[in-house]
Amino acid sequence: MSEIAVILVAAGDGARLGAGIPKALAKVGELTLLEHALANILKVKNLAQIIVASHEDRVDEFRDIAKAAVGDQISISFTPGGLSRQGSIANALTALDPSITVVLVHDSARCFTPAVVFDRVAAAVQETGFGVVPVLPVADTIKQVKLDVVLGTVDRDELRVAQTPQGFTKDSLVGAYTNATEDFTDDASLLQSTGVVIRSVPGDAMAFKITVPADLEYAELLLGSGKELRSGIGTDVHRFATTPTPLYLGTILWPDEQGLVGHSDGDSIAHAVVDALLSAAGLGDIGSNFGVDRPEYSGANGSVFIKGALELLHAAGWEVLNVSVQLIGNKPKLAPRRDEVQAALTGLVGAPVTVGATTTDGLGFLGSSEGVAAVATALIQKPKGRL
Repeated sequence: MSEIAVILVAAGDGARLGAGIPKALAKVGELTLLEHALANILKVKNLAQIIVASHEDRVDEFRDIAKAAVGDQISISFTPGGLSRQGSIANALTALDPSITVVLVHDSARCFTPAVVFDRVAAAVQETGFGVVPVLPVADTIKQVKLDVVLGTVDRDELRVAQTPQGFTKDSLVGAYTNATEDFTDDASLLQSTGVVIRSVPGDAMAFKITVPADLEYAELLLGSGKELRSGIGTDVHRFATTPTPLYLGTILWPDEQGLVGHSDGDSIAHAVVDALLSAAGLGDIGSNFGVDRPEYSGANGSVFIKGALELLHAAGWEVLNVSVQLIGNKPKLAPRRDEVQAALTGLVGAPVTVGATTTDGLGFLGSSEGVAAVATALIQKPKGRL
């Protein structure tokens, strides 16, 4: 049975990514690209060694991160990067264990490549002795262009997109690098220049390459940013008072409007927001957390309950992404003060809060102006942890 080594090329500066750090140290979710790549590599069958071609100025940092990710599961070595990708791999080849027979060369920028692709490549190398490249079909029409003139259309049925890991026998790979006199864009091209046959196997869409900021954003979206998302809904209803009472809605005072009856200030908008936040996090509701049996909340402004709900959410590791509220009733008219209400609630919540209004077309107690209701939805998130 072949002993397999994976060379993980992670020496790039990541200039096109614009993160200001080596690309392999950029994060998707809570983990660096280096950690994501190692997590998949550790699942490879018959894996005997990992060699990380590290950024030349940060080998110790790469070693600390990788050692924490790998632990004692597998032998792992670290070599400094070279002046080019090819130079980095040449350095890594010097650290191969004598027992290794198959080498898979992989880019940390393709950190989400599933272990099954590694296994597929390694099996094909063992079966044939050839070099092996995972590929995907080309979906787009390809044009041959010189300057701005289209010279023709290339038959895409004969084209494939190359990915990594690319696999080779140790002897052929070491031999090709020893005798290399020019740089190639990938290992398959180098090996092919020495007469080695290159075979293809199916790649995987998850082996996409992270190069520019848009790729990183795509990875965040694809993996849900490493976050758990939850939504919640809250509803609150209060009737108008029959005696002079100040009206608070959205935590702000509405002069010359009749107030609402409640243990606190009867602020249906604020109370619906609180219930939406608490329900999203599975933390009960406004009654179970700030109920009428709590005299300290008698007459309290809606902002008190929003702040209290946020403290509970933050203690449980949640953060708010956005809240939306709809006020239902004939009065007061929301439009003249919509921006003011939204600004007040957004400031309290620390995330965008939008507020709308509607009526019941004269139906029910809301249609007869006996009170108001509010319905709110909230979207919250927290880290899932290691992916």
